[in-house]
Order: sequence, then C-alpha cells, then structure tokens
Amino acid sequence: MEPSLLKRATIWQLRTRTLDLPSRPLLMGILNITPDSFSDGGQFLDAQTAIAQLQKLVADGADLIDIGGESTRPGSTSISEQQEMDRVLPVVEAVCKLVRVPVSIDTSKAAVASAAVAAGAEIINDVTAMRGDPQMLEVVGRSGAGVCIMHMQGTPQTMQLNPQYEDVVHEVLHFLREARDKLISAGIAQARICIDPGIGFGKTAEHNLALLRNCWRLHELDCAVLVGHSRKSFLSKIAGDEPADRTAAGIGVACALASQGVQILRVHDVAQVRGALTLFNATAEDDREPAA
Repeated sequence: MEPSLLKRATIWQLRTRTLDLPSRPLLMGILNITPDSFSDGGQFLDAQTAIAQLQKLVADGADLIDIGGESTRPGSTSISEQQEMDRVLPVVEAVCKLVRVPVSIDTSKAAVASAAVAAGAEIINDVTAMRGDPQMLEVVGRSGAGVCIMHMQGTPQTMQLNPQYEDVVHEVLHFLREARDKLISAGIAQARICIDPGIGFGKTAEHNLALLRNCWRLHELDCAVLVGHSRKSFLSKIAGDEPADRTAAGIGVACALASQGVQILRVHDVAQVRGALTLFNATAEDDREPAA
C-alpha cells in the first residue's frame, strides 16, 4: 500500500489527556540530564539549567517534552535507580508545574517511571519495550500513562558491535507488533501505545536508512509512531556534516518522515525543525497527507 493511502492513528491517550495527532508531526523536545549523552551530555546536570532549557524548548514550539537521566548512547553503562531519580525527579516535578505540554519520562526502570508519573509525567518512554525491568508492565498498567515502546537489538553496551538483520524492516515491524500485543493482553488500551523503530539502536547506517524509508509501514499497527533520529551519527556518514552540527541533515529526515505521516518526532533542535515543517506543510500538495 502506498504511504499516502495508509490509515494512521489520530490520537494518543495519555495519563490525564488525549493527544490529537494532526497531519503535521508533533515535536517531542529532548532533555538529557546526564554527563555522557552523545549530543548534550553534561550541559543540563544542574536542575535550574535543565528547567530553563525545558522552558526554552516549549517556547520554541515543543508539543511534548522527554526527560531522561540515563544515557543510552552506544557503549554507555547503566546507573543506579537512585542516581537516576536524583537527576530527573526534581526537574519533572518543577516542569510539570510550569508548563502545559505533556512530559515524558525516558527510563527503563519501573521505580523511576512510577515516581515520575507521581510527579506529573504523562508518558513512559521505555527504550527496552518493557524488557529491562519485569515490574515496568505493572507500572504502565496501573499508572494510566501513555507508553512508548522501542525496538533495540542488544543493549546500549553491545548494540553497535555488529548489528545484523535479514530484513530489518520486517524484523522491527514484527518485534513492535509482538510488543504491542503483549501490552494489549495485559489490559493496556491500544490508544495508549506509541511505537518507535529505534533509529541508531543496534542498526548500521544502512539499516537506519531502510527503516526511515519505510516508517509508513509502521502505521499497520494502528498506534502513534515516534521516530528519534536527531543528531545521530549515521547522519554525518551520509551528509558529511560535522558531528557537532547535524541539524540540517536532521531537518531533511524530518521532512521525509512528515511525508510518511509519522506523528511524533523526537528532536533536539525544536525551533529549526518546526520552522522547516511549517514551510514543508505549506508547500506540499494536498493529496500528500495519509488518509485519516
């Protein structure tokens, strides 16, 4: 089926609200409260600096905010539950009082997710798709939060050593279908589930490109689709950008994903991507948009 003919999810049910998913992708602004994330590690460790950055992301046009306290870059090492809570909870609590946009907690630890939801988070974003902590499924079910599940081959420590697939698009789609069905079987409404193909998580540049060309196929699962390609190293391999500035390359991918009806883009450069998408939508043909 052509991308323009494929139906797509139009809502994402969060903890206390329903998020409408218009034809323009919503932008999820990224804040990593870590010393070692690949792009902004160490910049926002201080709570006040982190809160100021989040307010800037909202002012720049972020529709959602994703807060993480543990790096998942290739080769990163895990931190303790308490360390992660100490980093993220003061920021989650403060930001939920300051801004109206939904806040997402990026964690694979059930206790961190539970505490963040209690502090006001609307979404649990788990890069392990519930595989990292056996208690996470219960937390998601009990909290009522929206949940994002991602595909990753291996772990952050091993995922980029030698990723291999026979058919990366088919295998990622199959994994996400099974993960979605597991949540539904546990009583979690399909409208609460968002899926993420995991760009850069156990994939070569060629794998990433294959997935990005075929993100429209993820609409088969009738869930919101989220893609996080922002500033990742494969962009430099293709576009030749300096590692410190992959913004232009990321904007190009964002426009390609918009043409496939991807509903949510997880990005660092909110203002630049929003500006590009505004012009992209204004100049695109009317029949470009996927059917509702």
